[in-house]
Amino acid sequence: MKYFYAVVHKDADSAFGVAFPDLPGCFSAADEVEQLVPNACEALELWFEDEPQDIAPSSLEDVRARVAADLAEGAFLISVPHIRRTGRQVRANISLDRGMLDAIDRAAADRNLTRSAFLADAARNEIEQRRPS
Repeated sequence: MKYFYAVVHKDADSAFGVAFPDLPGCFSAADEVEQLVPNACEALELWFEDEPQDIAPSSLEDVRARVAADLAEGAFLISVPHIRRTGRQVRANISLDRGMLDAIDRAAADRNLTRSAFLADAARNEIEQRRPS
C-alpha cells in the first residue's frame, strides 16, 4: 500500500476540491470533510485503472514545496491510501474470538458474501475511512 498526498481546496459555497500533484488528471470532490479520504481513494482507484501501478509517491516535503502557494491561500494536504489490486487471491490464517467469527459469518451471510469477501471489504472500508451512512 502506498500513500499519495492530495491538496484540498475549499471556496465559499462550494464542495471541497481534491487534486493529486503526483498524478495528472486525478481529482475528486466532497461535500463533507468526512468524505474527503473515501472519495479520494475512489479517484485513485479509477486513475490507476489506466496507469502503471509502479508510480512512487513524492515525499511530504516535496509536495509541500510544489503546492506552497495553494497552502498559503488556505488549502491543506491529506494523505490518501492506495491499495494496489493484484487480482491474485492468497490464503491467510487468522485467529478470532468465536463470538466475533459467528458475528462475521452472520453479517457476511446477510450480505450474500463469503467470509473472506466480507473481511476484505471491512478492511478496505477501515483503511479508506469509509463509514456506514
